[in-house]
Amino acid sequence: MSADEPDQPSEAVQRRRLTVAGVLSLVLVAVAAVVIGAVAGSAQGATSGSHASAGEGAVGGDPSTGATPRPAPSQPSAPAAVDTFDTTARSIDDPASIWVVVNKLRPLNPQDYEPDDLVEVPVAHTWAPLMRQEASDAAVAMFQAAADEADLYLASNSAFRSYSTQVDLYGDGSDPTTAPPGASEHQTGLAMDIGAENGCTFECLEDSPEGEWLRANAYRFGFLLRYPADKVDVTGYPHEAWHYRYIGVELATEMHDTGFTTLEEFFGLPAVPLST
Repeated sequence: MSADEPDQPSEAVQRRRLTVAGVLSLVLVAVAAVVIGAVAGSAQGATSGSHASAGEGAVGGDPSTGATPRPAPSQPSAPAAVDTFDTTARSIDDPASIWVVVNKLRPLNPQDYEPDDLVEVPVAHTWAPLMRQEASDAAVAMFQAAADEADLYLASNSAFRSYSTQVDLYGDGSDPTTAPPGASEHQTGLAMDIGAENGCTFECLEDSPEGEWLRANAYRFGFLLRYPADKVDVTGYPHEAWHYRYIGVELATEMHDTGFTTLEEFFGLPAVPLST
């Protein structure tokens, strides 16, 4: 070699340098792998946490924050309806009770019972009607309401009948609409056969404006259509569109509101066969 050229390293030195460089390269690769793995693990953990929050949000949480809100208070359920009507408030056996139930299976006791507070009812009539004072007052109010509210004019065709009168009417019992003596509602002083002042009576009342008004409004004054057309097998009598029985506003309203149309069904009494 010339004097101005640098000394060239020996072959042994060159091999050492290559070895050192190779080792350093391997170390750097290993360190890089460790760093990359750590970064990837952190990212995966963050993603898992986000998914967990989203999952909570799916069951009521807030998917944007991961927070779970307090459950909304449930709406209180409506209280169950309680039947407060007292069916034992009045007797259904005492003939002096306005709730007395009289039919062919339940005659009056005594059978010749007669009310002690009968008064003449001051309404239009065929024969001068007598009723108990409370029932008379209610009938007057009902007749007046029909006139005031609907321009309809009612009339009484029959009201109180005594035991002896019922004996004469009953005869041989061939008329299914006539009750046996001692088992007639008319004897209680609480029943009235109602027609129209224009002469429409009995069967005519069914399809008349007066009959329609009575069916819709009688309960407001304490009266009950006693023998409905669809309850013949319960009351034991054919339908009588004209026969109304005073039972008081309280009971009449309760029956109207609950859908009962016969005293037998309301009080849980046996049905009365028509042939009895």
